[in-house]
Amino acid sequence: MTSNPQRSTHAAVEKALTILTAFIPHNESIGSLALSRKLGYHPSTTTRLLKVLKKHGFIEQDPETKRYCLGRANLFLAQALIESLNTDLVSIARPHVDRLRDRVNESVGLEVWVGDTTTVAHMAPGPQLVKVSAPLGAKMPLHVAVGARAILAHLPPQIADNLLKGELQRYTPNTITDPKVLKGQLPEIKRKGIAFDRGELDLDVHVMGAPVFDHTRKPVAAVVIAAPAYRMKSYVRGNTVKLLKETAGKISELLYFSPDDHENSNVTTHEEDRKWNA
Repeated sequence: MTSNPQRSTHAAVEKALTILTAFIPHNESIGSLALSRKLGYHPSTTTRLLKVLKKHGFIEQDPETKRYCLGRANLFLAQALIESLNTDLVSIARPHVDRLRDRVNESVGLEVWVGDTTTVAHMAPGPQLVKVSAPLGAKMPLHVAVGARAILAHLPPQIADNLLKGELQRYTPNTITDPKVLKGQLPEIKRKGIAFDRGELDLDVHVMGAPVFDHTRKPVAAVVIAAPAYRMKSYVRGNTVKLLKETAGKISELLYFSPDDHENSNVTTHEEDRKWNA
C-alpha cells in the first residue's frame, strides 16, 4: 500500500507549526529530545523539522547549549501582521460598526486615537429621521469626546495630566471644564469599560462609547453610539450598552487583544443607569 504524498506533506506542515507554537508564550529555549517528549514526536521527526525551520530562520540554535528557540523570521512575520492591523483598523472595524447601527437603529461611529485626541474614522448614520452624525476626519475636542475619554481612561495617568490642563472650552452648560473633575471620572470609566457624554458637546445629543484595544493591550480606538438625548435614556436601560461593549470587544479580538487579559470587569451597574436618568 503506497502512502499519500499530500497527506504526508500536510502532516509534516502541521507538526512544524506545532513545534513553532510550542515556544509560546515566552520563547524558552529547549533541547531537541525534550521538545520531542513534550510534543509526543519521534526524536528523528523533531530533529528533521527543526533543521528545516532553522534553515528558513524560524528556529535558532545556541551553538554552545544546542538548545533551540524561535528565530528572527517570526519577528518579520509579526511586524508584517502588526503593520497590516494598524493600516486596516477602519476596514476591520467597519462591518461591526455598521452591524451595531443596524441593531440599535442609531448612529454608530469609530473614533481613532490620533496624536492627543480622537478623529472620526468611520460613521454609520442611523435610519431615524432625527439622527446624529459627524464628518469623517473630524478631530474631536479631547475633554468632551466620549471616545477620547474611553481611551484616556486606559492610558497611563500622566498622559491625562499632560493633556487635561489649563482652561477647557465650554460648549454647553453640561460641559465639564475642570480638569480635576474629568480626571476623577477616569478610574470609574476604566472599571466599567464605558464612557458617557450627557450633552457636553451638544446639549441635545447624548453619546456613549467603549474602547477598542490592540494586541499590546493599548487602547487605540472607541466605538460610539450617538443619539438625541430623549432617545438615549431608554437605550441605557435596555440592551444597548451590552451590544456596544460586545462590538468593541469583537473588534479588539480581531486586533489580537485577548479579553481574558483585561483586568477590568467592564460591567455596567444599575447605579449607573440611575445616574444617567437622574
